[in-house]
Amino acid sequence: MLKGDNVFLRPIEPSDANCIVLWENNIDNWRVSGTEAPYSLHSILDYINSIQNFRASGELRLMICKNESGIAIGTLDLFEANFKHGRAGVGILIASENERNKGYALESLKLLEEYVTEIFDFYNLTANVLEDNISSIKLFENAGYTLVGERKNWFKDRNRRINERIYQLCLKK
Repeated sequence: MLKGDNVFLRPIEPSDANCIVLWENNIDNWRVSGTEAPYSLHSILDYINSIQNFRASGELRLMICKNESGIAIGTLDLFEANFKHGRAGVGILIASENERNKGYALESLKLLEEYVTEIFDFYNLTANVLEDNISSIKLFENAGYTLVGERKNWFKDRNRRINERIYQLCLKK
């Protein structure tokens, strides 16, 4: 378990599946997750089982939990991890709007940085953020990520195209 002042990160467990189904099937989250159809409980359980070995799957999902209650409020994902080159993509969700903008996401990113640097000797983390997702842009910029590129017209949202920003954090100088 990785513990900060307000939150701790723990591995996802099969007992989290019901909560994950609710978050993944929330249509408000689909735009940033790329989801196009609801997930079944069975498919979420399969996913949880498939990522239990981070080195083999290249994916790690951690539950973001509040220290005071132990209740999960979101997830922090590493994906496309490359252990040879020491890098991975990062995705984060604070599920309830009531829990957003309280510093939990930033604290979670800082805990993750320490973990992947010390345990896996990672050098880089990247985040892909839609240009109109102002909250995520602020989060990653406040966490020290640098804008390194942009994919033009990368995402289709109804009848318009949106650019995707690519942020990078160099963990070691």
